[in-house]
Amino acid sequence: MGKKRKLGTKDDEFEFDPIPRHLVTSHIKKQEKRLIVILENAQLETVKTGNSFELLNCDDHANILRKNDRDPGSCRPDITHQSLLMLMDSPLNRAGLLQVYIHTEKNVLIEINPQTRIPRTFKRFAGLMVQLLHKFAIRASDGPMKLLKVIKNPVTSHLPVGVRKVTMSFSSTVVKNCRELVPKDEPIVMVIGAMAHGKVEVDYSEDVISISNYPLSAALTCAKLCTAFEEVWDVV
Repeated sequence: MGKKRKLGTKDDEFEFDPIPRHLVTSHIKKQEKRLIVILENAQLETVKTGNSFELLNCDDHANILRKNDRDPGSCRPDITHQSLLMLMDSPLNRAGLLQVYIHTEKNVLIEINPQTRIPRTFKRFAGLMVQLLHKFAIRASDGPMKLLKVIKNPVTSHLPVGVRKVTMSFSSTVVKNCRELVPKDEPIVMVIGAMAHGKVEVDYSEDVISISNYPLSAALTCAKLCTAFEEVWDVV
């Protein structure tokens, strides 16, 4: 693990790893193999509390949600946090074979740089997301590289032409082992719901598949997919 660095002031504190020499990302815009994950319906929105903004969540803002007749289950940014930890910490990402996008319920599209190290605690993650949603980008402290950035919709304009797109859903009647979904030598898109309730419904996906006979959390789905791709693509 590389040495931890800090971004900006203490309030903006954010950990990331320096660019690993072995991390090859030149293929990102090409048709070469990689797993592209889209975290759909991510519940990331800010709320003003006093003189500052915070990431709206069911634990810290129960009173605000109650006053606005909002379902606490619709404010779960922790699901996105847990999923990103699984994805960005994976050997698949370290090998340069993973690309991650977040599409929020508020229709904000976010691109995650593969070199980004997600903050370990939710409090720091929340601060980072507030900064991102208001400034539209998070830069590395030692250079101009953007670690996270808000990009233009739709997400399909950022995907390889003709790539297969699969939505993960427990409600699907088609159940497959993760390894069966891994292509030999081409990219593939997996759409995963980053919300507590309901199912993902997108118009750009061709298939809806379940990878278990049991309901899985978004984070566990991410972990199972990464492990399967690592095994098939021989990433150790």
